[in-house]
Formats: sequence, C-alpha cells, structure tokens
Amino acid sequence: MNWIKSALLIIIIGLAFTACKVSYSFTGGTLSPDVKTFSVQFFQNRAPLVNPNLSDKFTEDLKEKFRSRTSLDEIVDGEGHLNFSGEITGYQTRAMDVTSNDISATNRLTVTIRVKFTNDIDPDNDFDKSFSAFEDFDSNSQLSDVENELVEKILDDIYNQSVVNW
Repeated sequence: MNWIKSALLIIIIGLAFTACKVSYSFTGGTLSPDVKTFSVQFFQNRAPLVNPNLSDKFTEDLKEKFRSRTSLDEIVDGEGHLNFSGEITGYQTRAMDVTSNDISATNRLTVTIRVKFTNDIDPDNDFDKSFSAFEDFDSNSQLSDVENELVEKILDDIYNQSVVNW
C-alpha cells in the first residue's frame, strides 16, 4: 500500500514539473517573447578627437552583438521593438607615467558613448545614458588593439543594461 502512495506521489511530482515551462538563456538575456526586431541607428562621432573608423565599427559591432547573443532575427532600418541610437562623445588619450626624459611609458585611452535605448514592448527598460571605459597601455602598444578591447567592454555594458536586467 505504501509503494502505491509513493508511486502516485512520484507521478504527481513528475506531472507538476512537466507542466511548468522553464526558460533558460545562456546569454543571460531576459527579452520578452514579443520582441522580434531591433534597429541600430548610425552612431555619429562627436568627440573632440575623432577616430574616423570608430563610428562604423561601433555601429556594426552593436548590431552583431545582438544578432549573435539573442534570438532576434530581424534588424530593421526604421524602428524595431528595440531601438538604439546615440553618439560617440569622448575619445581621448593621455599620458599616465612620464619618465625622466619626458616620454610617456603608459598612456590611457578613454572612450565614451551616449546611448538612447527604447523598448517598445517594455518601456520601463528605456534609458538614455553614457557608457565609458578606459584602458591603460604601454606606449609601444598599438592604439587600435586597446580601442577594440574598450569597444567590446562598452558593448557588453550596453547589452547588459538593455537586455539582461539583473
């Protein structure tokens, strides 16, 4: 008689777990299933010091970040369910450790990007804020290598702010 109760309990627990829908995402995103499209407008470079390639690179990298880390399958030219626009507002290098010969041993690159994000499905997640990152690097290093790392850090911050909502 006890084994019948145990078997029934196991069946009921099994049915309860199969009736529940659990959704996991390996990217950490919490997008509503209603979100199907996104748009990324061109990010103009309005920094006092302009890297001519940064606007194109940042805009395309932001699109790729969302293509690769979400299930969003459609990027639109107009406005999608998720919309990104903004501008590059800061791009600066400065000497950090000056040697006795007035030569910089270490430099710092700082990149700042203002992003306006709107979520047409869940407007509570909208924001308009600046994201900034800096990296100290040896003066003999290539600036482009450091720049790529900084852009990736900023893209991760934007992705986390707009989709993850921890």
